[in-house]
Amino acid sequence: MSEPQTFWEHLDELRGSIIRMIIAMVCCAVVAFCFKDTLFDVILAPQGDGFITYRVLERLGGMFSAPDGDDILSPMAVRLINTGLAQQFMIHVKTSMGIGFMMASPYILYLLFRFVSPALYAGERRYVRSLVSGGYMMFMAGVLLGYFLIFPLTFRFLGTYQVSTIVENTVTLESYIDTMIMICLSMGVVFEIPVLCWIMGRMGIIDAAMMRHYRRHVIVLLLVVAAIITPTSDVFTLLLVSLPMWLLYELSIHIVGLHRDRGCS
Repeated sequence: MSEPQTFWEHLDELRGSIIRMIIAMVCCAVVAFCFKDTLFDVILAPQGDGFITYRVLERLGGMFSAPDGDDILSPMAVRLINTGLAQQFMIHVKTSMGIGFMMASPYILYLLFRFVSPALYAGERRYVRSLVSGGYMMFMAGVLLGYFLIFPLTFRFLGTYQVSTIVENTVTLESYIDTMIMICLSMGVVFEIPVLCWIMGRMGIIDAAMMRHYRRHVIVLLLVVAAIITPTSDVFTLLLVSLPMWLLYELSIHIVGLHRDRGCS
């Protein structure tokens, strides 16, 4: 059995883990930076009519409309522009760093788990490992939902909305990227709701009956939170973000109820 480490040894190990995290993130960011065309083909895909979400909606619209009816989606008429001399380069760097962090996040979580695991019992290690894995998968599911559904619908609605046909829609590249990042990250955090509720359920802080009793209050709170995290101020995006939050809360009630039933059995 190994001897307990001193405070300075723990601090040195933490420093080494942080350095490895930074190196991994920078390496992944450099890889993303080098594949600029592929990176921005993915990021700018929702800007065009050929994006998969729009094609699926067109097919669904064709199934429920008359053959000679109008398309469910109007043609896209949004131009992306750049207004700063160094802005495109800085956006390239910032986007590469964000993608690099996401690429390195499994390794970062592994290093964090390895750092805290010596202080945990065997049963706690399995519990924390499952918690970290489930939380990461839920976060990525939220990011994917934001990219494939929330952001495309938001961009298409706001980007094609016109008060007059004489006003042309032009969106800055910075606004486009910032909105996408905020929506995807926000949805990733929102998808942690079931994980947080499961933790609080195991700790005895909440139960399914309490969550059902305060459902109306929570819905109002979710609307407020959605209004805060929504990068745009329109009602359309607010509703798009609020709906998954409400569905996740209902799922959380079911998860907390299942945990209680298993604990009582």
